Amino acid sequence: MKHIVAAVLALTAAAAGSAQAAATTYAIEPTHTFVTFEVPHFATSTNRGRFDKKSGTVQIDRAAKTGKVELTIETGSINTGTAAFDKHLKSKDFFNSDEMPTAKFVADKFSFNGDKVTEVSGTLTLLGKTNPVTLKASNFNCYQNPFLKTEVCGGDFETTILRSAYGMGYGLPGIVDSVRLLIQVEAVKQP
Repeated sequence: MKHIVAAVLALTAAAAGSAQAAATTYAIEPTHTFVTFEVPHFATSTNRGRFDKKSGTVQIDRAAKTGKVELTIETGSINTGTAAFDKHLKSKDFFNSDEMPTAKFVADKFSFNGDKVTEVSGTLTLLGKTNPVTLKASNFNCYQNPFLKTEVCGGDFETTILRSAYGMGYGLPGIVDSVRLLIQVEAVKQP
């Protein structure tokens, strides 16, 4: 009986080890990854901007339908195309980039439709506050990159957050609370 129990435990441990080994790690490729935002400007037009510096990793196990993401965004790299606006956004009124230089998205809940990622759920930490966020995929694919000679996975994701949930209350209610985040990401398979 002891031998049977030991054999079952060994098989269970081996199966768990092989399930973990199936996860593939990808490094976020910064020249094909953009974190942009959209905010209505007094119900007339839309202010847009992006963060130019970001880094992180993605782990995907398509067979087990699981994954993990860690994405770090340097808030001081904000770029709206207007220097004065960028300076105001970096100030204590908004991102307080000198004292809080990064925002971080961490996720460990992936939803799939076949091999395609449809949602990624986790938390966004900004200005020292952490809140749940779900990114919905409008596109997802993996392909063999002909230049890098390895697999690249990526897609377009989006969500809407309330900036007040992170303590960013400047201009409320005149300046709207909701911010649409659009994340275009590509990540390169690591050896």
